[in-house]
Amino acid sequence: MKLHELADNPGARQQRTRIGRGIGSGKGKTGGRGGKGQTARSGYRNKGFEGGQMPLHRRLPKRGFRNTAFQIKLNHINLGDVQKAIDAGTLKTDGAIDVAAMVKAGLMRRAKGGVKLLGGGEIKAKAEFTVWRASQSAIAAVEKAGGSVKVLAPVKEDDSADPRGKNKRMAIEAAKGGGKPRGGKAKPDKAAAEKADAGETKAE
Repeated sequence: MKLHELADNPGARQQRTRIGRGIGSGKGKTGGRGGKGQTARSGYRNKGFEGGQMPLHRRLPKRGFRNTAFQIKLNHINLGDVQKAIDAGTLKTDGAIDVAAMVKAGLMRRAKGGVKLLGGGEIKAKAEFTVWRASQSAIAAVEKAGGSVKVLAPVKEDDSADPRGKNKRMAIEAAKGGGKPRGGKAKPDKAAAEKADAGETKAE
């Protein structure tokens, strides 16, 4: 095998189709764009168009909610990057390491809404962190090195077991004793009926 014998696989390199070069080429005149109109012009894109029928993105129902406009934008930093800054001397461990100290050390450009500490990499230095959020692996690694992590974010209450929406309203109505079926008529009170029957039997 010599340099002049090197070649690509057969069919790997093909010539570009030249349009508008006569009817004998098969791509002359309209050049594969059909007749006149918007679709024959350059720059035309109509993604999702399905010929006039209701497109898929409008046929499917909307589901869920995204809190994108109101969510807190956080910086993410790994423990390995923090250790590199400590080794370089740009980050001091004599005080609490917060987002302002990380910005000053050059670990991030701006503070944004805070910082989330991630467990990527390894940390050897004993340090105290004050961050908005932290992963479980990051907290375990910092505590193993003798440090501590203070999380500023409020703890979310676990209300998954509580009923929501229509079920919540039905539970409240049932607790008040005024539960009504879909027909609109009040449900009979079984306990009151049993007491009434018991009083009638005693009277007899």
